[in-house]
Amino acid sequence: MNAKVSTRQVGEVTVIDLEGRITLGDGSNLLRDELRHLISTNRRKILLNFAEVSYMDSSGLGQVVAGFTTVKNQGGQLKLLNVGKRIKDLLNMARIASIFEMFDDESAAIMTFA
Repeated sequence: MNAKVSTRQVGEVTVIDLEGRITLGDGSNLLRDELRHLISTNRRKILLNFAEVSYMDSSGLGQVVAGFTTVKNQGGQLKLLNVGKRIKDLLNMARIASIFEMFDDESAAIMTFA
């Protein structure tokens, strides 16, 4: 299944719904382009929803980390939603799970944005 990236606004928070495989090429490029677009349009409260992600490789992970760093450097916040076991394991193996705030409940996640 090809990757899909769609966004929606919930108050001041932009939710990016990811779907399919976030891998080298299409998936990671879609994610990178969407994050760049949001930052360029001054949207700094971003929630990445992984509920429909079937697989993510190190390239996809790299885009998540790059996006996190860029948003943080711009004074914003990027948080993760519905991170499955496989992606959590990837974050743990890369020793970066602790830099992200992760949530299983969208409403609760949205409330944590300042």
